[in-house]
Amino acid sequence: MTRTALPMPPIAARRPTRRTCHGVTLVDEYAWLRDPAYPEVRAPEILAHLEAENAYFAAMLKPHRPLVSRLLAELRGRLKPDDEGVPYREGDFVYQWRFAAGDEYRRWFRRPATDGDWTCFLDEPALAADGDYFRLGGFAVSRDGRFCAYAVDRDGSERFTIEIRDLESGDLLPERIPGTIGAPLWAGDGDTLLYRPVNDQWRPYAVRAHRLGTAVARDVTLYEESDSGFFVHLDETQSRQFIIIASADHETSEIRLLPAADPRAGARLVAPRQRGHEYEIDHAAGRFFIRSNRDDPDFAVFTAPEEDASIAQWRTWIAGAPGLYVRDIIAFRDFLAVAERHGGLDRVRIRHHDGTEHLVEFAESVYSVAFGTNREYATDSLRLAYESMVTPPSVYDYDVRQRRLERRKLQVIPSGHDPALYESERLDVPGRDGTRIPVSIVWRREEGGKGPRPLHLYGYGAYGLGIAPGFSTNRLSLLDRGFVSAIAHVRGGDELGRTWYEAGKGPRRWNSFHDFIDVAQHLVASGRTRAGDIVIAGGSAGGTLMGVAANERPDLWRAVIAHVPFVDVLNTMLDQSLPLTPIEWPEWGNPITDADAFRLILGYSPYENVRRQAYPAMFVTAGLHDPRVTYWEPAKWVAKLRATKTDSNPILLRINMEAGHGGKSGRFRALMETAEEYAFILSLFSHRPPARS
Repeated sequence: MTRTALPMPPIAARRPTRRTCHGVTLVDEYAWLRDPAYPEVRAPEILAHLEAENAYFAAMLKPHRPLVSRLLAELRGRLKPDDEGVPYREGDFVYQWRFAAGDEYRRWFRRPATDGDWTCFLDEPALAADGDYFRLGGFAVSRDGRFCAYAVDRDGSERFTIEIRDLESGDLLPERIPGTIGAPLWAGDGDTLLYRPVNDQWRPYAVRAHRLGTAVARDVTLYEESDSGFFVHLDETQSRQFIIIASADHETSEIRLLPAADPRAGARLVAPRQRGHEYEIDHAAGRFFIRSNRDDPDFAVFTAPEEDASIAQWRTWIAGAPGLYVRDIIAFRDFLAVAERHGGLDRVRIRHHDGTEHLVEFAESVYSVAFGTNREYATDSLRLAYESMVTPPSVYDYDVRQRRLERRKLQVIPSGHDPALYESERLDVPGRDGTRIPVSIVWRREEGGKGPRPLHLYGYGAYGLGIAPGFSTNRLSLLDRGFVSAIAHVRGGDELGRTWYEAGKGPRRWNSFHDFIDVAQHLVASGRTRAGDIVIAGGSAGGTLMGVAANERPDLWRAVIAHVPFVDVLNTMLDQSLPLTPIEWPEWGNPITDADAFRLILGYSPYENVRRQAYPAMFVTAGLHDPRVTYWEPAKWVAKLRATKTDSNPILLRINMEAGHGGKSGRFRALMETAEEYAFILSLFSHRPPARS
């Protein structure tokens, strides 16, 4: 950033509060930034401070607005102004989403499966017209095709309101169901809508049934979860014969089944919860298919008879094997589709109900593939979503009988994209304990080879959420300016299976942090980049990784990009009144009851470990209505960093006052946030080359 005539950053008042846990006195000088009225934020002093942060952010970006504008034009130029999805069939209709030219949100259309005219049944731009934020949480059309129930969030709090429209008359029904999460689900009886309410701690704790034409206050609770550490989930089997109610935390699950035709008939338990046992279920051809880690940490597939799915009846259908990670299943009438990883690489297996099987073949050696929209049960076609670090996202239909892939859509990049100009590679980097850490890396081919170049290094490493080596149109703006982009697949994700996740959670959390730093050091030592020329990026739980990396090795980084970062880990895990805290204890540890977990978290929590040293430049974001990472975490962290660090590098905090965890809504409006982030990065590299066409 320019060092002349810089505005002064906001300086938060220091008001120490003290508490003692496990014999340790904790001092928090910025706890006052949490509004006691949360989830409402109305304290004038707090709002004034947050607005001052935004004013400082705007002032610091002002000299770079021409660059922001150029970047925004690049980013927009890679999005097709008018776009549409590949049609898919569900029941008696075919469905499709479309973007009109310039629209921020989709419109949803359908037509009779036997042919006919397309009609718009869900108009997101119209629903979003009166506000600054809009998100569709999902929708469901009744089985007779008459009613559409959809969930909307208009402030980023992720507390959705369900509305119901009569698709024959076009009228909106009078009943509205506030305070829910996720897509609703229609039962098979024709007039019962199932949904999940959330409590004050933003926990989906129950499944309720609403009968059309009745008062919402009379809705029946079909299941309620009493354990504050478990979330309730709602789904249906592919056969649509059963409704699935699951209770789960990050390491244990429990499933109940309801007959879809009579959801009030009472639920039957599949397997009682047992700590560490995770499973999911589907149904086809008169039996259940269960994906479970009962016998293998990386999961196996079992079957059970339709009349009794209890665990005593489970029989192995696909056994676990070394290097095999079973990630997902869909049970169709004639076959089971299995999404799996072998040796860390994605693949799809087709297993017929007679036991014969084969793998779907793809041309590239390194790619990401996942199930697409598959709503039909009796079908010979499997829809897949495919991409790589150099290949834009594609939608394929796989003919199971013919064993043939048909590409139905390749993402169009209007400004142009030639995959041959880019090269990607999969590396295995040695960690300090001898573990080999996978790294996905991509760069633009040019004279001068692979480096050293500026590096953009991304990491996450939590919840068993692996980061796929996928395509990014936005990333091209960095690659075309000479950057290398890499993903460090650190322990804590599931890139190498569930054991890879377990090796980075709870008491083994430091493995994730060490892996990330070791990857960076290897890329420096191998000549790909230089120390001090690395921009690191991560968000949410990946923000913890960013905070630890900044504290531990600030000399390696030119900049830290931390999106809605979970940096106040210890204080959050000590407060069970906050959203998510009880369900997070299996992931991070419970510092309230466990002294070892307390000491572990105290040792790495980014906020507690800010120290008097030089830090790199930082770009931090927050959302005022974020229920996942509360706004005061990044606000406190930034305040403490500014008061403690010994350098003059800028720390910017952008607080979205109208949104939550995901930032701005709308496909084009969200690009402004990326353009500002990239302008910040590029401004730190004074000798950046111009963008290449």
